Amino acid sequence: MKQLLLLRHAKSSWDDPELDDFDRPLAGRGLKSARLMGRELAARDWLPDLALVSPALRTSDTWRLVAAELPVHPRVAFAEALYDASATDILRRIQKADPSAGCLVVLGHNPGLEDLAKQLAGPGSEPKALKRLEEKFPTAALARFVFEDDWSALSRARLTHCLRPKDLS
Repeated sequence: MKQLLLLRHAKSSWDDPELDDFDRPLAGRGLKSARLMGRELAARDWLPDLALVSPALRTSDTWRLVAAELPVHPRVAFAEALYDASATDILRRIQKADPSAGCLVVLGHNPGLEDLAKQLAGPGSEPKALKRLEEKFPTAALARFVFEDDWSALSRARLTHCLRPKDLS
């Protein structure tokens, strides 16, 4: 059984309007949410073997804080293609993931990440998780999917959870 975790970056700061979007840091709320989501992954034993992370500052910082809460540290690939990517682009990158990875986490941005989560949610998905996903996929939200195929064959999966920081704190 494969596990896919789609994690949106935590809340970023807009304090400096001169900063390029790529270089925006996390806001205070984002720092807290990223740590919270890392603790939640560890508590649920959803431990990735591989992390695909957009290299934007807010996503790499989110990953650094999440990873610090995990008991083991997975391989990490910073993928330029994940920055400002469409759902189709993100799915293509996932489909090229190392076949030996049983659990993959992808850290990226909206709207692509949310669009992909909605696109992937297939038969057997948990109704509560689907409802949350349809309502909103805010910063630091996590969608968890399980499926039995290889990464290369991923097109639909069963959504088991949609977690938001406000639901956990």
